Amino acid sequence: MFVWSYWMTIFTSPASPSKEFYLSSSEKERYEKEFSQERQQEILRRAARDLPIYTTSASRTIRYCERCQLIKPDRAHHCSACDICILKMDHHCPWVNNCVGFSNYKFFLLFLLYSLLYCLFVATTVLQYFIKFWTNELSDTRAKFHVLFLFFVSTMFFISVLSLFSYHCWLVGKNRTTIESFRSPTFSYGPDGNGFSLGCSKNWRQVFGDEKKYWLLPIFSSLGDGCSFPTRLVGMDPEQASVANQNEYARSIGSNQPFPIKPLSESKNRLLDSESQWIENGSEEGTVRSGL
Repeated sequence: MFVWSYWMTIFTSPASPSKEFYLSSSEKERYEKEFSQERQQEILRRAARDLPIYTTSASRTIRYCERCQLIKPDRAHHCSACDICILKMDHHCPWVNNCVGFSNYKFFLLFLLYSLLYCLFVATTVLQYFIKFWTNELSDTRAKFHVLFLFFVSTMFFISVLSLFSYHCWLVGKNRTTIESFRSPTFSYGPDGNGFSLGCSKNWRQVFGDEKKYWLLPIFSSLGDGCSFPTRLVGMDPEQASVANQNEYARSIGSNQPFPIKPLSESKNRLLDSESQWIENGSEEGTVRSGL
């Protein structure tokens, strides 16, 4: 299982956005001809109007990848090592020489789990010989070096992998990626680190799927397509959503980044359904309308 999980983590190609997120040839031509950032954003807003996008950049602009020339889906990021946009990108792992994202995140977690168990098995089986060595009961042979080496290496790797595995278990329970743990995604009401959290049980099922028989097997069973994700405000009753919005607004003020509170009706719709969701004052709205 350890080798299988490691193999799947390495050789599973990272998933990239589907064709619907790429600009058409005419849109790309108009975008490249525009020098005004506002006009470019207007082109991107029109192109992204029918896409399942709920998040923006920190500056409230549409997340567009100049390198791949596509509108980034929620939770997708461009990997400089792979030189492509990765769906639900977590990080680029040098240990597996691959990007860890939507397509292989489950395999990565299982790889950590089985690595942890393997290190524990080696450490416990060598422990008795290490105790004999410590009490000078082990015969004076060349095996002493091997015993010491195996015990210390397996113990150090066990501690290291345990900390990493525990951290990723916490991320799964919160439905966050490593990138999102450092930089919260920005929704219509402001940045929210728990924006994609559906509750601990549902969060785990997002990664491991509904079929329990596949949970411990390195077989892809994650829910969704990697391009769109359910958010916690959708499906919440109005009072709960209002309280959640107020809490996030208070947090943004505390961090000196004030963001306006959006009504629940707007949170239920796609972020890009209306141009007014991207405009925060009347003068800017008049400018956009006159441009249209």
